[in-house]
Amino acid sequence: MQLILLKAKLHQAHVTHSELEYEGSCAIDSVLLDSAGIQEYEQIHIYNMNNGERFTTYAIRAESNSGIISVNGAAAHKASPGDRVIICAYAQLAQHEASNFKPTLVYLNQNNKITHTSDQIPVQVA
Repeated sequence: MQLILLKAKLHQAHVTHSELEYEGSCAIDSVLLDSAGIQEYEQIHIYNMNNGERFTTYAIRAESNSGIISVNGAAAHKASPGDRVIICAYAQLAQHEASNFKPTLVYLNQNNKITHTSDQIPVQVA
């Protein structure tokens, strides 16, 4: 059996640009891509915390240490500068691989700078 698990997450990134006429995708600061282990051209899912939009695109590199999160092409209709988004990448693993797998979770501040990283999401309590 194959399972699809969260591979990496950029949590609460702030959209800096929304470029309708740019050739598709989502440009992400290279430092953030590398920290999360997301490859250029890898499929990503974006969850917009401001408006509830959820969409799929692919990652491209933006300038290192720029803080850029640019939603481009048709997806520009789904996110605006200032919106908070969660950017996720997933991996398909065999069941025996999944038991020891840990995701890379990267938490960001309002300037898209890393505040901390983790490999587990805290248990939700009542």
